[in-house]
Amino acid sequence: MPAETTPDPFEGFPQPAPAAPLRVVVADDNPVVRAGLTALLSGRADITVVAEAADGRAAWEAAQRHRPDVVLLDVRMPGVDGISALPHLVRIAPVVMLTYSRESDIVQEALRRGAGGYLVHGEFTADQLVSAVRDVKEGRAHFTHTAAGALLARLRQDEDATAHGSEPPIAADPANSAKNLSRLQPHVGQSSSGWTGGRPAAVDRSRFPLSTREAEIMDLIASGMTNQQIAAACFISEKTVKNHINRIFAKLHSTSRSEAAAKWLGTAPSSSRGLE
Repeated sequence: MPAETTPDPFEGFPQPAPAAPLRVVVADDNPVVRAGLTALLSGRADITVVAEAADGRAAWEAAQRHRPDVVLLDVRMPGVDGISALPHLVRIAPVVMLTYSRESDIVQEALRRGAGGYLVHGEFTADQLVSAVRDVKEGRAHFTHTAAGALLARLRQDEDATAHGSEPPIAADPANSAKNLSRLQPHVGQSSSGWTGGRPAAVDRSRFPLSTREAEIMDLIASGMTNQQIAAACFISEKTVKNHINRIFAKLHSTSRSEAAAKWLGTAPSSSRGLE
């Protein structure tokens, strides 16, 4: 005798619509990094990159046009850079700073201007980047350890100031930092924190004898990409990527990706003294 089947009590009910993918704008002046990030994020079923931008103005225009869920924003870009564009972008969508800039005053300035996350290349994996995009969309802040350390240092400064009877600095309204994005100068203006250094100083890489292609691949290595992801971003085979990496390691006198990235980013103990 055939077994009786239990009727489905929800038969005939409309099925819930699939969740719309997260819409992301990627802003970075390095086209290889942009392409790599786009390939990495677009490989996830729940994320789509709706636009790329090479500077802060283009990022703002793309955000106005596409109304993304999250913006990934570099700090150092020509024209209007990330710090200048940030207070305008956060009115449209949550912003994650995704950059090589690890100086504490830059991290603090980004947080003061509304960044929902701050990720330093070389301090996160591909999966952690994807998690950060999802977290920030849901209102959960996401920081790599350098940014978290800068935030902790700021909190301690505020506590010390309060303990000594002085008032901690108060962030000004980001809207007052510039009346309109079209009026921003092509450099970082004075911020409410008093930081007037203009565009953050870049790491001096002139001592590294890398070719243009090797420098592009080193950027992607430092951003945490795997060989497979680098190959996809550069439209080359994984074998070619490995050959480039072997030459990079030899030129940087490094034996691992982390050691090469530390020298490339200027965080290795010997980086200020040149290659040793």
